[in-house]
Amino acid sequence: MKIGRLTLILVLFSGLAFLAIGALTAADVPDKILLENQGYKKNMKGPVEFSHMKHATEYGAACTDCHHVYKDGKNVWKEGDPVQKCSACHDPQKSQGNIPKLMTAYHDNCKGCHKEHQDENAPYKKCNDCHQKKD
Repeated sequence: MKIGRLTLILVLFSGLAFLAIGALTAADVPDKILLENQGYKKNMKGPVEFSHMKHATEYGAACTDCHHVYKDGKNVWKEGDPVQKCSACHDPQKSQGNIPKLMTAYHDNCKGCHKEHQDENAPYKKCNDCHQKKD
């Protein structure tokens, strides 16, 4: 009987620890991110308010769908690694080798994923579905 109670206590403790770690990790993830048009030669469209939490929880997007660090052509970024701003690698003005400029990177990644999920009403054709009005 003592072994059964000990097992139950260990299972409950493990479950609580798992939930606590998950809550602490989720606390570091912003709910919304404003993708601004800083650094572009011409500000053609308004910023995009990206619902990070909805994409991660409701839409089932994996962290590596957006976050990446490429080595030898493979994404080696994993959850828990530092997250840099996209503009740290993607220049707003021009592409550099295999690294597309910032707007192209956003459009390729975001619109590509939205196009794959168009049956779920993910907008990808009309700019104003995602872009706010310019100031």
